[in-house]
Amino acid sequence: MDALLSLDTAAPFPFTFNPAHTALVVIDMQRDFVEPGGFGASLGNDVTRLQAIVPALRALLDAWRAVGAVVLHTRECHRPDLADCPPAKRLRGNPSLRIGDAGPMGRVLIAGEPGAGIIPELAPAPGELVVDKPGKGMFYGTSVDELLRERGITHLLFTGVTTEVCVQTSMREANDRGYECLIVEDGTESYFPEFKAAALAMLTAQGAIVGWSAPSSAVIQALQRGPG
Repeated sequence: MDALLSLDTAAPFPFTFNPAHTALVVIDMQRDFVEPGGFGASLGNDVTRLQAIVPALRALLDAWRAVGAVVLHTRECHRPDLADCPPAKRLRGNPSLRIGDAGPMGRVLIAGEPGAGIIPELAPAPGELVVDKPGKGMFYGTSVDELLRERGITHLLFTGVTTEVCVQTSMREANDRGYECLIVEDGTESYFPEFKAAALAMLTAQGAIVGWSAPSSAVIQALQRGPG
């Protein structure tokens, strides 16, 4: 779809975008973060909070795919030799199960291991962009900026987990690079509800200082309604 659409109910004020120049970004919907028995659960987190966003995110993905717009999936993972994982990152969290250790889904957050894979419900479709990132933000140590600019992308809709860590970091990085950004409120989640609420408030404060927010239903309705 090559048309200018408006989300009139977006916060803090209406957000306009052209799907032909907008990418839907799905951050780190990986088994190790979302499923029971994964890395996230090993840290004592309630993964059912993250699982709860899957239906809304799938509905948004289906609507986005229907108009033929760009989708970008990211996976936070590292090389098997951990050369791209500094101690400041690895030596955190549960001392009995760190990045690179053998876990229930293979080595934790290692590229190619089952736990690093995207959950089946949101599996990338043929032709969609899939980028492995070694950091919290999707631009660090990746070719994401080049991939997006090659496709004429100027606007990004952010979804995925967790809101206050990888999603917020990626959205802030995108803002610094000149992309117009919106976070989909029910397409992102945190293990801690207060962290999600704070992140959404910070991103949209001071006249959309980092970007906008809106529910997935508003995006889907705009895609189905079209311009006008």
